[in-house]
Amino acid sequence: LKKILIYYCIDNFSASSTSAKKIAASEKNMIKKADFVFVTSKQLCNYCSQYNNNTHIFPFAVNFSKFKESADSVLHPPDELKKIAKPIIGYVGGVHKWIDQELIEYAAKKYSSYSFVFVGPLQTDVSRLRVLKNVYFLGKKEHRELPLFVKYFDVCLIPYLITEYTNNVYPTKLNEYLALSKPVVSTGLPEVIEFNNQNGNIVYVSGTKENFTDCLEKAVNEDKLSMKEHRLKVAEDNSWVSRIEQMSRLIEGGINKKNTDNEAKWKENFIFFYRSARRKALSLSAVLVFLWILFFKTPFIWFAAVPLNISQAPHSADAIVVFGGGVGETGSPGKSTIERARYAVELYKEKYAKKIIFSSGYTYRYNDAENMKLFAVSMGVPDKDIILEKKANSTYENVKFTNDILNRHSWANILLVSSPYNTRRAKLVFDKIAGPVSVTYTPVPVNECQFYDRAEGVRFEQIKAIAHEYIGILYYFIKRYII
Repeated sequence: LKKILIYYCIDNFSASSTSAKKIAASEKNMIKKADFVFVTSKQLCNYCSQYNNNTHIFPFAVNFSKFKESADSVLHPPDELKKIAKPIIGYVGGVHKWIDQELIEYAAKKYSSYSFVFVGPLQTDVSRLRVLKNVYFLGKKEHRELPLFVKYFDVCLIPYLITEYTNNVYPTKLNEYLALSKPVVSTGLPEVIEFNNQNGNIVYVSGTKENFTDCLEKAVNEDKLSMKEHRLKVAEDNSWVSRIEQMSRLIEGGINKKNTDNEAKWKENFIFFYRSARRKALSLSAVLVFLWILFFKTPFIWFAAVPLNISQAPHSADAIVVFGGGVGETGSPGKSTIERARYAVELYKEKYAKKIIFSSGYTYRYNDAENMKLFAVSMGVPDKDIILEKKANSTYENVKFTNDILNRHSWANILLVSSPYNTRRAKLVFDKIAGPVSVTYTPVPVNECQFYDRAEGVRFEQIKAIAHEYIGILYYFIKRYII
């Protein structure tokens, strides 16, 4: 069973208040997404219809039976009304800024024998009306008590100002008044005028303050049984029972249509999915082919690797430092162990330095630093000229632990032997933590490095190693190991 989304719009957020405007954009998106939009006024219908054609007007209604039963169950007026002279011109609801106080003042002064009674919470300053002897404010009442007051009103009021906001307002109290057959006098709210047109001018609608008082007088003196019966019928037609029946028919129709449409469209949806998936697969294939050619059939990867390589001419130094463990290549010892140890021995024999430091904490059966030492010794380097650092498991630790050794011996100049494309990362770390140590970067020459041999084209391992160096630099930056 499919679900549908319904948005019930009861207010014009752009006009109600400054803070309410903030959600206007979100509301617009909701209107567009909804399967149905229910609104309470014609103005709201015009607004919402711009974004959703499936917009329907459902003004506020009245719980007709409960409202009427509450009034019928009481035989005497509330105590607050007993001492108020009739005729009583009554209003129920919040006494807010939309009440036309100037209009009420004019009417109360013109008809000093009429009592104007307001039942509801005070939400604005009413000092100009409080001074009038025939205007009464009875305060907030429970909703169940309202029928008891309306029953003993002679005429009911909807005295709203005409503003951008009230142009969208459908007064809930209108149907509550009619449910008790009360004549209603209202200012010219668009929704009340529309309601009047649909229901045989059942409401006295005024356009000016003079017209308003004329309507009051007519309503007070009205004595037509047919009008009372007509009001009851209109209120019943505008009950929540009637509204919900109309809404339910639309909702059921919408659900059925959605289910039917989805069943009818399964083939269309399948074809769309197939074509979409095919396009995506072709696009992905094209991208993969392009990347394969770029990385494996062009020198792109070697251009990308150039900034990683620092290679300088060797010169006399205090020590030759060798980073093992496969840093800059596979990440584990292999042929690089022999290559780096051999190249360090060559530099040693050419008398560039009298000491060699092998740095690697990688251990698989034997420690990688010890393996490099064994090779160097076999090549004729005296044991006393070799220092081992056996804790490092990363370029950062290679630099850190090697620097500790350099400090202990007060050595300030070194030659660094590592992978050609590991030298940039090593330099960034040395610059950050090694202080005054002067480093000359003498990696294994690229043309002598078996891992980066280019004779058979680019290999995936080579791409991976170069990418690893760039990622490593980014990671070191985030960890603040460099810069």
